[in-house]
Amino acid sequence: MDLEILEIAANIDNHKHIDNHTHASKQKNSICGDEMEITLKIKKNKIDDFGYICKSCIYCQASASLLSRKAKHAKLSNINELINLVENSFKASEEKFPKQWAVFHKLFNKNNISRKECLMLPFKTLSNITKKLKNNGKK
Repeated sequence: MDLEILEIAANIDNHKHIDNHTHASKQKNSICGDEMEITLKIKKNKIDDFGYICKSCIYCQASASLLSRKAKHAKLSNINELINLVENSFKASEEKFPKQWAVFHKLFNKNNISRKECLMLPFKTLSNITKKLKNNGKK
């Protein structure tokens, strides 16, 4: 295991439940049993606060930690762009992450393909929220 992945997972600044959240989603990985809950406070098309609670492996924890730090105070349109990049990051023609998201390459690369579902769980959970917002036309 990569020490840097452990260090990313150890940052638990946003490991919390936001009681007065505006949006929430829960997901479970049917393959390994990892569980993820994300609570958000969204105002004016931006994520004001991001909280996550997980019962999961270190890879999922690292992914959630990094996502929470980078998504906090980000515009929803930028988050949708990040979700698309991450979803394509394991494909044969590996996507390059733009400078603002380059830190995600440490997790989302072919070396970690066996942990793809663990790494993707926080993004799938967040994507449930962003898809609902898009379908409802609300922000």
